[in-house]
Amino acid sequence: MLPKLTRYARVLDWLDQHVIRRLYTERVRRVILQSLPFWVASLLVGLIAVGYEELFLWAEHLSFTWLSRQPYLVFILTPLAFVLAWLAVSRWAPAARGSGIPQVMAGIELSTPKTHGRIAYLLSLRVAFVKVLSSVVLLLGGGVIGREGPTIQISAAIFRAINRLQPAGWPQLSRQIALVTGGAAGLAAAFNTPLGGIVFVVEELTQTHITRFRTAVFTAVIIAGMTAQAILGPYLYLGFPKITSTTGWFLGIVVLVAIFCGLAGAAFAKMLLWANAYRRRFTTLPAQAGWVAGSGLLLAALAFWVGTDAFGTGKPIINRLLFQNDHQTPWYLFPVRFAGMTLSYCSGAAGGVFATSLSAGAILGDGLSRLVRVPASDTNLVILVSMVSFLTGVVRSPFTAAILVLEMTDRHSAIFQLLLGGLMAQGAASLIDPVSFYEHLKAGFVYEALSQPESANTQQSPEPVQAD
Repeated sequence: MLPKLTRYARVLDWLDQHVIRRLYTERVRRVILQSLPFWVASLLVGLIAVGYEELFLWAEHLSFTWLSRQPYLVFILTPLAFVLAWLAVSRWAPAARGSGIPQVMAGIELSTPKTHGRIAYLLSLRVAFVKVLSSVVLLLGGGVIGREGPTIQISAAIFRAINRLQPAGWPQLSRQIALVTGGAAGLAAAFNTPLGGIVFVVEELTQTHITRFRTAVFTAVIIAGMTAQAILGPYLYLGFPKITSTTGWFLGIVVLVAIFCGLAGAAFAKMLLWANAYRRRFTTLPAQAGWVAGSGLLLAALAFWVGTDAFGTGKPIINRLLFQNDHQTPWYLFPVRFAGMTLSYCSGAAGGVFATSLSAGAILGDGLSRLVRVPASDTNLVILVSMVSFLTGVVRSPFTAAILVLEMTDRHSAIFQLLLGGLMAQGAASLIDPVSFYEHLKAGFVYEALSQPESANTQQSPEPVQAD
C-alpha cells in the first residue's frame, strides 16, 4: 500500500486542487506535479549540505583546538569518539557506516519491483540522521574522514523520502531516477561542483543512458547548488592556485606522477577492503569495541607525534600546499595520513574518503615534485594532478575526479593535464584491482539489504512512472 498522506502530502494535494488545476492545462499540470517534489528535495539538499559542512568545520576546528592545547587528551578523547561513533551506527543504522556512495549504488540496483522494499535499510531518513551524528562525533575525536560521500547518501535518502510522500495519483519519477538525482545533487552541493555531480552520475552511479534522467539530474544539481551558493556565496572549494599550464617534456612528469599516485590510491583501497574484512572476524560486542578503541588509540598516538595534521579532512593541508608555498611537508606525513584514513574508515563509523583522498594526493604530489626537482612554478600543477590521480586510484572515476578538481580550483587551463592524469591513474590502478573500491562494497550492501525484512509500507507499492 502507498504511505498514508502526511501533512506534507496534504499541502501538495491542496496546492494541486486550488492553485495548479486553476492556472494550468492538464499537460502542464502533470509536468509541474512530477517536478515540484524534486524541486523541494533539491532545495532541502542544498540547505542540509550547507548545514552539514558548517557542522564539519566546527567539529574539525574543535578537534584541532583541544589537541593543540591538551595533547595528552588525545589518548582519551580519540578512542572514546571512535567507540561512540561506531556504537551509534551499530545500534541504530548499520547501513550508515562508511562512505555512503556504495549504499546509493546498491539502492539503485535494488530499485526494481521485486526488491525495492529493501532500499529503506540503506537510504532511510533514520540512516541519514545517524550518518550525520556518527561522522561528526568521529571528527570531533580527530577521525580522518570527509563529508562528501555521506552527503550523497543523505541526499539520496531525502529524495527517496520526498518521492514516497507524494499524494496518490501524482505522476512520479522512478525510484532509480530519484536515487540517481539525489546523489548528483548531494555531490554538487557538497563541493559546489555542478558539472562534477553530473559526471559522477554518468560515470559512477549508473550504467543507464543519461537520456532517462537528464532533466531530473540537471534540475536537481542547479537547485541544490544555487541554494548552497545563496547561503555561502559563489565560493570555490579550494580557491585559485597559481599554475603554469606547460606541455612538452613536462607531460612526461605528469604521466609518471599520475601512474605512481594511481597505484598508491589503488593500494589504499585494497588496504581498506582488507581491514574491513579483518574487522568482520570480531563477532562479539566486546571484541568489536576493542577493535574500534584500538583503532582510536593508534590514531591518537600518530596525532600526539605529528599534531593536528594527523586529524580531520586534510583540507587545511591542501590549502597550505597550494596557497602558502609551504613545500616542506615532512616525509612521514603521507604514511601518517594513509594510516589515519584506514583506521578511521575501518572503525565501522560513518565517514567518506573523497576529501581525505584529495589531501593524501596533494601530500604525495608535493613530495614527488621535490623528489624530481620540479620548478616551483610547476609544483601546484603536479599537486593538482596528484589529487586527481590518487582519487581516481581509489574510486576509479577519472573524469569525475578531474572535473571535481577543475571546478574546485577554476583552473581550466590545466584541464588536459588533469584528464591525462586521471586516465593514466585509471590504467595503473587497474593493474592492482580491476574492480573499483565502491563496486566491492556495493555487492556487500546489496547482500546485506536483501537479508533484511522488506519494508512493510512499500511491499505492494507499484513502480512509479519512468519519465524524463
